[in-house]
Amino acid sequence: MRRLGTMLAVMLVALGVPAALAQDRYPSRPIKVIVPYAPGGATDIIARVIGDEFQKVTGQGFVVINKPGAFGVLAVEEMATAPADGYTVMIGNVSTNAIAPVIYPKKFSINYARDVMPVTRLVDVPAFLLTTAANGFPVTTVPELIAYAKANPGKLRYGTVGTGSYPHYDMAYFAKRAGDLDLSALPNKNGASGVIHDLLRGDAQAAFLNVASTGAQVRAGKLRALAVVNATRLTDYPDVPTMGELGFADAGTVAWQALFAPAGTPTPVLETLFHVVTMALESPQAAKTLERQHFNVVPNKSLDDARAWLADEMDHWRDITDAVKVDVGQ
Repeated sequence: MRRLGTMLAVMLVALGVPAALAQDRYPSRPIKVIVPYAPGGATDIIARVIGDEFQKVTGQGFVVINKPGAFGVLAVEEMATAPADGYTVMIGNVSTNAIAPVIYPKKFSINYARDVMPVTRLVDVPAFLLTTAANGFPVTTVPELIAYAKANPGKLRYGTVGTGSYPHYDMAYFAKRAGDLDLSALPNKNGASGVIHDLLRGDAQAAFLNVASTGAQVRAGKLRALAVVNATRLTDYPDVPTMGELGFADAGTVAWQALFAPAGTPTPVLETLFHVVTMALESPQAAKTLERQHFNVVPNKSLDDARAWLADEMDHWRDITDAVKVDVGQ
């Protein structure tokens, strides 16, 4: 363990982290990592994959605390109000750490912009724009989807994981960009698995859902992938065009996951977190595991880059929520 600690100190000093901190101070005990979802989802998987590699590097593990509910507000607030010492952090996603602060600001008892510090983006999670193959639904391409919606106003039902969720906004924004299509939202309180079942039954006819949770159904021919929300086509689905190729580059969400800490956490501690988590993400074992899930490893270049990236993400969601009016209540 002493040799491992010495190796870590050498690596961190090489990366610009002060020697005293790297050798003696942080991390000297396990780190509490709050996840705003139940075990088994993408965010939980990311936390545990990184935690395993983090322990190999530092000798200290991640203690994952699952705290679902309230659009992630409970988890964000617990993290943000914890001691700013690097021993309580959060792995959140686009919903909890970009959308919720924009559309539910009154639900927070903290000042999100002041109290939450992004450390680094971790992964992007590509998504499909899908249609069902049930009940003879004829749509197999995005142009066909648009034509069907125009010919059947109000009749095309799209699945969402809840009112105000990013799949809800994604389809509503796509409908606006495609010519103010008249679509009907079909929320499912059981999340992505519930929407998948709605699609398989034909109760819902279209949806944006992540590749990891729907790939098996696409390969089986039960769901049709019309497009992929990603910068490039996916190796496993080379015939599925990107939304950008189809003229809708700004429609659909790549559901990123990212690491956050309380504002006021000392910069040397944040630097250590940033560098060690980046090392963990890029380790061969983590890279292999994440690739199997179709997750893109995309750490920021620096803490400053992470701050600029999150600011851009929140600006993007302000633009989306200004363009598409969804009654989310308060």
